[in-house]
Amino acid sequence: MAQREKELQVPETLTLCVNNCGFYGNPATNNMCQTCFQAAGFASPSSPPSCSGHEKPRSAPLRSPDPAAEGGRGSVEGLAAKADVAATRLAPPRQVNRCAGCRKRVGLMGFRCRCGELFCAEHRYSDRHDCGFDYKTAGREAIARENPLVRAAKLVKI
Repeated sequence: MAQREKELQVPETLTLCVNNCGFYGNPATNNMCQTCFQAAGFASPSSPPSCSGHEKPRSAPLRSPDPAAEGGRGSVEGLAAKADVAATRLAPPRQVNRCAGCRKRVGLMGFRCRCGELFCAEHRYSDRHDCGFDYKTAGREAIARENPLVRAAKLVKI
């Protein structure tokens, strides 16, 4: 009974999901949103199946923290500081696309080879770079897949 009351209590401040999915977590679900909690396998087997992905979060009014507890900072400054921390956490590192042969920046004009590397216009052909892809075997497999062997049924001689 006491655990059930703990689950139904409303938290004082809203916290984001620990998986950084952008939705609000719940202390009863280990500070995860409902979808992440069910995906982690903590949900009971009798729970209803969840829909794929997240739904739009319900708009809940944010409670401003007590300025005395924050050390005199206003709620606007506190929210701005939290937004800066969240932005630095969510920003992925930028990756510069370079040719695997000459390290030249290719940008949007890079060519992906079958060996998995990215090349510029000069090194995009397999004879212009050290390509590890076996074109001969791939060609043989494609021909065998597209042209199955056809055999007629044996005829009975009279």
